Amino acid sequence: MQLLRKIAYPFALIYGLVVHVRNYLYDINVFSSTSFNTPTICVGNLSVGGTGKTPMIEFLIRTFCKQYRIAVLSRGYRRKSSGFQMANAASTVAQLGDEPFQIYRNYPNTIVAVDADRANGIERLENEQQPEMILLDDAFQHRKVKASCNILLTAFDNLYSEDTFLPTGSLRDSKNQAKRAHIIVVTKCPSKISNKDKLGIRTLLNPSAKVPVLFASFGYDHFVDADGIKLNLEAIEHKKVALVTGIANAGHLLRHLNTLNLNFDHLEYADHHLYKNEDVRKFNTYDIVLTTQKDFVKLEAKVDRLYYVGVRHQFLNEEDQLIKQLILTIIKRRHEPLT
Repeated sequence: MQLLRKIAYPFALIYGLVVHVRNYLYDINVFSSTSFNTPTICVGNLSVGGTGKTPMIEFLIRTFCKQYRIAVLSRGYRRKSSGFQMANAASTVAQLGDEPFQIYRNYPNTIVAVDADRANGIERLENEQQPEMILLDDAFQHRKVKASCNILLTAFDNLYSEDTFLPTGSLRDSKNQAKRAHIIVVTKCPSKISNKDKLGIRTLLNPSAKVPVLFASFGYDHFVDADGIKLNLEAIEHKKVALVTGIANAGHLLRHLNTLNLNFDHLEYADHHLYKNEDVRKFNTYDIVLTTQKDFVKLEAKVDRLYYVGVRHQFLNEEDQLIKQLILTIIKRRHEPLT
């Protein structure tokens, strides 16, 4: 492993140089960023996946959907369509991508669209849907758009301050870009974390004194099938069980399942994996297949006895109310007061 890191180190230096130059050109306005009339909340990170961006988008939908007409704009990674696409009842996971499709299924009354060109996507949403708030999924590094509020996520067990550039680490953007964050959320925390540990993390992240650092853990729901019927875990004790994951980091889910004393084979794939027929045939040799909702939407019509577990952010010390007020305060500084 050390040898591979040494071999990859020059590539990390080159990648880091390109990232620094790009950000510098934005900082001095050689490249321009566009602001929009509609309040935009960007959820993103500095690394490649694994911080809980989709659960955060869903948290924000639940938080604001009763007050505002919300739209979600995502890139729609690995979708088979192109350009701007609006989710509707006839949309497929291939057209939208796994995460936007999941969001639309969970919140069908929310406007969901995909577009790799975020500025174009926002313009289309403003012209065609007139949302009162736009949530930008995984757009922190997309500097063509200047969001009203930037929420930067970093995982408790992989803080961006301790990470390095790809390919030796998981950083896709420079650590100093954390200066653009209005709020930092440390995700995947233990359910109980001391004030001393919180202070230590804030010291490592070293944000501006005015930037709040909040803390959240992952909460898991029951495993359910397509009809919402809960899986009886005691009934599968002697069954042949597989856990199928195509996510950036399955470690937290594995630790959760180990607390349930389940015996299973973990079939692990790359993030956003597009499952092939041979994968499906393998899964169907098992009595029970457990997976994430992100993977479920790609497998539900193909795999028998398939169950998924939902995940959500649980803010510590009632910080869910604090982040709501912080977001509204930040937005009101940049827009006409929201009613």
